[in-house]
Amino acid sequence: MAEHRVIVFPPSEGGGRRVQVNGETLGTAFSLHDLAVFLERAGLDCADELDVAESPVIEWHGGGPEVWRGTL
Repeated sequence: MAEHRVIVFPPSEGGGRRVQVNGETLGTAFSLHDLAVFLERAGLDCADELDVAESPVIEWHGGGPEVWRGTL
């Protein structure tokens, strides 16, 4: 997975975080599970939520893997 650039953007006010891989938006994730599914569908080797949360190649903007809701 190291050759890919993965960005998880800050949470929106309604919840969820936009996910991009190599500049392509994959969708909005509402949990680590959603993020793992997006990355697996993109062909990246992410076994589960723990792997995703601890991955050094994911850029977390606006909070880490524990933040999924924006502030109102």
